[in-house]
Amino acid sequence: MYTVIVADDEEEIRRALVRKIDWNSLGFELVGEASNGAEALDLTEKLCPDLLLTDIMMPFIGGIELARQVREVRPSTQIAFLTGYEVFEYAKQAIQYNIISYLLKPISAEELSAELVKIRKIIDKKFEQFRSTNEAKEHLDTLSFVMPLLLDGYTHADSTQSRGNIISEADRQGLVVPGTETSYCVLVTSIKDKSGINVTSKACVNSFDIILSKYLKHVSFYMDGRVITLLHGTERSLEKYLHIAVEDISQSVERIMNCSSFIGISRIGDDILNLHELYVEAMNAISYNSDTNGSIRYISDVENDYFSDIELFENFVAEEERFVRGGLAAEAGEAADKLFDALENVSKYKLSANFIVPNLTSSVYKILYSVVDKEHTDKLQAECPLQMTDLYGNIANIREYCKNLCVNAAELVKDQCKKSGSRHCELALDYINKEFANPDISLVSVSREIAVSPNYLSALVRKETGSTFIELLTKRRMEEAQSLLKYPAFKIKDVAIKCGYVDQHYFSYSFKKETGMSPIQFKKQNTDQEEQEG
Repeated sequence: MYTVIVADDEEEIRRALVRKIDWNSLGFELVGEASNGAEALDLTEKLCPDLLLTDIMMPFIGGIELARQVREVRPSTQIAFLTGYEVFEYAKQAIQYNIISYLLKPISAEELSAELVKIRKIIDKKFEQFRSTNEAKEHLDTLSFVMPLLLDGYTHADSTQSRGNIISEADRQGLVVPGTETSYCVLVTSIKDKSGINVTSKACVNSFDIILSKYLKHVSFYMDGRVITLLHGTERSLEKYLHIAVEDISQSVERIMNCSSFIGISRIGDDILNLHELYVEAMNAISYNSDTNGSIRYISDVENDYFSDIELFENFVAEEERFVRGGLAAEAGEAADKLFDALENVSKYKLSANFIVPNLTSSVYKILYSVVDKEHTDKLQAECPLQMTDLYGNIANIREYCKNLCVNAAELVKDQCKKSGSRHCELALDYINKEFANPDISLVSVSREIAVSPNYLSALVRKETGSTFIELLTKRRMEEAQSLLKYPAFKIKDVAIKCGYVDQHYFSYSFKKETGMSPIQFKKQNTDQEEQEG
């Protein structure tokens, strides 16, 4: 059963749609209805419908703009336009937002029911394609070129000829944007079921390709329980579509597969010879996760800088890195105990002192200096001093040092991520507080201002405040409105503009929804109260 929201400003038509359509028999469950574009956007973000059926000519936020904003917060939601305006320009604009259907009023219940059957079949097909166990057709020529650059790196940086050959081959493979600088980004994605079992398969490459092909050029392949994706295009296209594409993957995995997705995202780079660094960043990003319900992690959200690759470390060091990044102190301690319980003689402890201890120390402190403030990092160094002469060959001391270092580091990262999240939320709230009068303020503009991804900021605001970004912005605007309306000299239109509303009617609607009375009623009530007090 697919969920649907109906939005139409004409109440009679909207109510007729709600009453006359046998939604359940058509495979739909009606979960909400809206009388304007703003309300439709709010309900879509809260209720996460599979389908939004909306009039294209809506108050406050028109259908085309509504489709654009819905794609930013809920890209997996399908949209069908219902309108009495047969204007080709609307249909042409709708195409870029992947509108599933374009219907013209007047339309009978029978005609709409028939169209809903078609829409359901289209959604069925999308779900079936995403669930398909068919493996993607691999472009072996491209993969044989891309995979070594991603996984092994370019090792001939001093050879101008080799560099030129690689760039020429990248151009031949379609990995270079003609006439402009090409940018690259790497995604690492895994899927887990509700039991926490990794269910990522080669078929997932095909599922992700279906989504990614709507937004960006890419190359994907499966490896070791993950799907590795190289995105390429202009920097502008990556910045515009990256957060929408990964949100679409995350929402589709949750809705269609009933699983959780874990996505690590590198920074955007402009040199194809540095793809390995981007791959390591994406791998590191996916490691910063202790949430069993899935997550989207940009390396730029958690690390201030990129540090060298970790592949030369032994499995133990790499495992401890993952636990430290995830803030998993108990698991870090258990991994240390497991390793040292398996070491049977003093010679192995000598080896661990010579190799594991310095590499583990270097690895852990690289993470800490990326995430944790210097004061706490220096304090940990004082509490867990590295004295190789005391550790060499001393079984108990080596175990204690490694375990304490990793456990304490994981706890610091966990605490710092909480503080960092709170700080980013504070910055967002402060920006809303200062710029609420700007009619163009949005989740994307605020996230750009405080240098985090829209996905991260949206989830963070919900977690920290219990409200959506739109709800917080509206609340701040309404607080200011109530303050300004107390001054008789201010007209309602002036107050609307000062609160970031270009449409006075939309302002009045929002004000009444928030306070329970219209601006006029509020002004009158305030005037009457002042007269009584006077």
